[in-house]
Amino acid sequence: MISERLTNVHGVLVPGAFGERGSEGMIQSVRFAREHGIPYFGICFGMQMAMIEAARNLAGIKKASSTEFGPTSEPIVGLMTEWVRGNEKEIRGEGDNLGGTMRCGAYEAVLTPGSRVAEIYGAPTISERHRHRYEVNIAYRDAIEKTGLRFSGLSPDGVLPELCEREDHPWFVGVQFHPELKSRPFDPHPLFASFIGAARNRSRLV
Repeated sequence: MISERLTNVHGVLVPGAFGERGSEGMIQSVRFAREHGIPYFGICFGMQMAMIEAARNLAGIKKASSTEFGPTSEPIVGLMTEWVRGNEKEIRGEGDNLGGTMRCGAYEAVLTPGSRVAEIYGAPTISERHRHRYEVNIAYRDAIEKTGLRFSGLSPDGVLPELCEREDHPWFVGVQFHPELKSRPFDPHPLFASFIGAARNRSRLV
């Protein structure tokens, strides 16, 4: 059981992944970390699972899911075929070249002033590397933010959720991009450094 496996951990990180296999366990892990104040870091798929967890267990959207797992009446996460890179809109179809619908490469995001992630980065805008096909559906923003999970970073056009965080939690952050691609052993990405610091603080409390 998730409670038995995670009771003594000091941090939970759900990394990038694909497919439905294991997703329910990840969603349960998100819930456990949220309910027990354990630092949580969701990367790409891990951010998507945090969104689905909030929608199901706090927003009352019981059928919340991802279209990656099959047809759903509540697509919290879906396949995105257009986005903005700089001042230009990119549109790709399932059968197109250049990776089809893969959103790959560096993209900018605008951070919410006063948010935890803005404090961690120390900047109002960031550029991070992406590699994924599915995105959180902005249409569910209001319902999800009412649960306390804030969309704290968006694409410059305000359409694609790039970062999220919980204000009612010691450390709970999700990102759609892959910060590990810009992290080095002696020069860690600021999000990893902050997450590990939160986990160390947690270890002193339990």
